Amino acid sequence: MGTAVIGSLQFGYNTGVINAPEQKLRSFFNNTWLERYGEPISPGVCTIVWSIAVAIFSVGGMVGSVSVGVLANRFGRRRSMFIVNSLAVIGGLLMGFSTVCSSYEMVIAGRLVIGLFCGFFTGLTPMYVGEVSPTPLRGAFGTLHQLGVVLGILIAQIFGLEALLGSEKLWPLLLSLTVAPAVLQCILLPFCPESPRFLLCNLKLEEQARKVLVRLRGTEDVTKDLQEMKEESAKMAKEKKVTIPELFRLASYRQPLLIAVMLQLSQQLSGINAVFYYSTGIFQSAGVKQPIYATIGAGIVNTIFTVVSLFLVEKAGRRTLHLLGLGGMAIGALVMTISLLLKDIPAMSYLAIIAIMFFVAMFELGPGPIPWFIVAELFSQGPRPAAMAVAGCCNWTANFLVGMSFPKLEEWCGPWVFLIFTAFLILFFIFTYIKVPETKGRTFEEISRVFSGAPPPSASPTEAAPASSCNVHCKRRVDDREALTNRPGCYIFS
Repeated sequence: MGTAVIGSLQFGYNTGVINAPEQKLRSFFNNTWLERYGEPISPGVCTIVWSIAVAIFSVGGMVGSVSVGVLANRFGRRRSMFIVNSLAVIGGLLMGFSTVCSSYEMVIAGRLVIGLFCGFFTGLTPMYVGEVSPTPLRGAFGTLHQLGVVLGILIAQIFGLEALLGSEKLWPLLLSLTVAPAVLQCILLPFCPESPRFLLCNLKLEEQARKVLVRLRGTEDVTKDLQEMKEESAKMAKEKKVTIPELFRLASYRQPLLIAVMLQLSQQLSGINAVFYYSTGIFQSAGVKQPIYATIGAGIVNTIFTVVSLFLVEKAGRRTLHLLGLGGMAIGALVMTISLLLKDIPAMSYLAIIAIMFFVAMFELGPGPIPWFIVAELFSQGPRPAAMAVAGCCNWTANFLVGMSFPKLEEWCGPWVFLIFTAFLILFFIFTYIKVPETKGRTFEEISRVFSGAPPPSASPTEAAPASSCNVHCKRRVDDREALTNRPGCYIFS
């Protein structure tokens, strides 16, 4: 799993790496413009070029995330990761040689290709990790994707220091460093097994799937895992392959798809990437004298709380942590707004730092890790790649909109800009409370029954199975179902 998470680390690195060398890149744009046209670039045009260089990353991500299902089904999870790493090498080299070629277009093209690479991996990593994890630990292992992301962001922030690779001469190396982990992953991938679910459900190779499970679980007794996969494979055989258009058209997938999309939007429209992309500028606005160190501090908090989430997700549950994270972020955004409005008061700069740290910490408790792996939990093997593609595309689209619009929104709204994100956070909190079921400890088959309305095998015809979100109130006879349906968070299986 550690090898697969290298792709997540790449995603985080390329998300955070553009932040620190902002002024060096703007200077490079100006110098290149001056060489070509004999006059300096205007501030407005420079801001547009900078915004494109930041946001084009998300355009590539959209394309990659939509295509991930086709790639994963055609070549398998492991081989797909190997193929996609070629994009990281191409993107890194384009950015690394941009100053040699005096071409800011190469920076933009490199960011686009790297975004394409990251778009693939935001689907491939959670898919692979979810499919090789044992059911009781699937949530904890699922957070490894987000841990890789935040570690990548932290590494980018540290390497972006002026004393390291963030200098006027070395920033191209900083951007091209993404080639190194791509090469490392290619070396390690041959030692990793293919997903046993892909082997059994897609290729019908039961014996190979059994050998992989024995290797992964460290025991010869893998009957339970194998049986679960066989049941899922049998269900897949009864229904034709699910495409993206069918995912929208078939009624049985509408509710889980809506939840998957809304959870992805809750991650991006929370405003977290506004903080990751532009945190140095935000700290400057708040009057912080050494903003880069405050940004690194936020990255450290980011990493610590991702580890905390890893231990909590199988105890507290996905739904509870997501609600806690959204509520905490709304409070953090509100405090951030107040601190920016009152930045002339010396103490407010410290309040701004605390607010951003708290905002980031709450993000990593729920909205950071949970949307990535819960999509893989909400869908069975058949529609899972298509669902991952749709959810990933929505995530990257929202990422792009935030990346492109935040500099202008900040110009127009000033300190009030984070109230926009506060409003979104409140809306997503309400949606999660009403619509999102708990998936902790359930098999993929059990989760799919929540939405299909089919009774669990052990349930009698006259009794409704308990739902984890209201396990006391739901232990009633079917006669009470009408009253239960009006309770937020209650789901009846029969």
